[in-house]
Amino acid sequence: MSTRPVALVTGANRGIGRAIARRLADTHHVLVGGRDAAAVQSVADALPSAAPFLCDLTDARATEEAAAGVERLDVLVHSAGIARSADVAEATREQWREILEVNVVAVADLTRLLLPQLRAAQGQVVTINSGSGLRSGAGGALYSGSKFALRAFTDALREEERGTVRVSSVHPGRVDTDMQVDLQRQMGRPYVAAEHLRPESVAEAVALAVFASPEAMVEEVSIRPVFRA
Repeated sequence: MSTRPVALVTGANRGIGRAIARRLADTHHVLVGGRDAAAVQSVADALPSAAPFLCDLTDARATEEAAAGVERLDVLVHSAGIARSADVAEATREQWREILEVNVVAVADLTRLLLPQLRAAQGQVVTINSGSGLRSGAGGALYSGSKFALRAFTDALREEERGTVRVSSVHPGRVDTDMQVDLQRQMGRPYVAAEHLRPESVAEAVALAVFASPEAMVEEVSIRPVFRA
């Protein structure tokens, strides 16, 4: 661990986060973020150099305690998130609070707590956003609203830390993950895996940002399936 840069990937026990953890594992000591201890440990055990980062990121005290245990950090990838679908006429206050807490507030708080380590390393923050963070539509107010807010956060952080910490925003289209299966079910759509990106394709977009030469910053990447709806 002492000779490797350190990357923390939240939501790394499944889907996109797990693919990112695996992609960075050849060169980084990976802190595998998640809430399910068994699932997190399983991912960590399969990597050359890794350790669990167990934390419920919606719990402010737990997040502060977990962040305090990170002595060095070169890369912070925010992959944890939830997806919800509802028409504006039906979305409740509780639904709005839940999705904003997970997809925005938790991201902002963890970033704030780890900025000293990232600044010291002249490191990098990567947020896994969505195509829904660039455009919205019927039934998408909850999810798109949270992702538009995440994009605003990422844009502001990039300018505030420019020259010290690189900040990248990755906007995938539909990805073949459990979360996408659930989202399409909520929206009443049939699910066909072949119409979606593989998580590994998103991980490659993250790698493009992480492994860019020091004078370069990949500010924003949009990656979409080839399939035509």
